[in-house]
Amino acid sequence: MPKVAVGGTFQYFHDGHAKLIEKAFEIAKDGKIHIGLTSDEMLSKSHNVDNYEKRRTLLLQYIKKMGIPDDRYEITKLNDPYGPALEEDFDYIIVSPETYPVALKMNRIREEKGKKPLEIVYVEYVMAEDGIPISSTRIAKGEIDRHGRLKKNIKH
Repeated sequence: MPKVAVGGTFQYFHDGHAKLIEKAFEIAKDGKIHIGLTSDEMLSKSHNVDNYEKRRTLLLQYIKKMGIPDDRYEITKLNDPYGPALEEDFDYIIVSPETYPVALKMNRIREEKGKKPLEIVYVEYVMAEDGIPISSTRIAKGEIDRHGRLKKNIKH
């Protein structure tokens, strides 16, 4: 059974985050998903980010809405960009364009340690109505909602 890793801050849990989580469960089949959730200590975003527990609660709500049993996943607090994926044996890592470089570096470190590289599954951004990727930053600025719908007229 595949062991799959996916990680992120998951602020304003949006359709892009949902796509990552859904892809992780799809790849894992009956295996286990390990979700790394960025700790409060690790964050350095320019906009306000909800605390770890609030972000964890929204993530759990989505997974439960998907109907996924509790024994199919685990949420781990990330205090660094790699979490347990440097040491533990995972088969896959699910990444967005934003986290792809981190996965490449992670695989280099794993290989230096004599571990097999993770198979990287690249998930493209989910686009908002205006063709620009949905992001927590855009949601924080009030440009779009969590589903990528425009909230006001924006000049590009």
